[in-house]
Amino acid sequence: MMQLKVRRLVTDAVLPAYAHGPLEDAGMDLCSVVDAVLEPGVPQAVATGLSIELPPGYEAQVRPRSGLAFKHAITVPNSPGTIDPGYRGEVKVILLNLGKAAYAITKGDRIAQMVIARYEGVELVETDLSETVRGEGGFGSSGR
Repeated sequence: MMQLKVRRLVTDAVLPAYAHGPLEDAGMDLCSVVDAVLEPGVPQAVATGLSIELPPGYEAQVRPRSGLAFKHAITVPNSPGTIDPGYRGEVKVILLNLGKAAYAITKGDRIAQMVIARYEGVELVETDLSETVRGEGGFGSSGR
């Protein structure tokens, strides 16, 4: 199993954790290290008090928690947000309240989930592209 280096930037920051363990959950819960109020329609970066060191070839994807999305219309608007392996700053989660009423976040609340994913860098080669049956069809071209 891969190891993820984590640094607490404040002593009461909660380490990311799997609710049911890494064999049953893809995402680790990220917790807020601050109290915050999410006003409807106003994105806000919420601090976790953590920084991470990913190995080369890995990214951390920050995604909404399904319970917050379903019950309170709280989402991560850039989902999945990407944390690159070279980033060493604080992990913050951009949250957006799509509901009609303000939503309060309390220090320690689980606000998002983080999935560690492997990626592969590519070398770009500028050239003509091969033909396919689909061609340039997109945005609903395959029907309803």
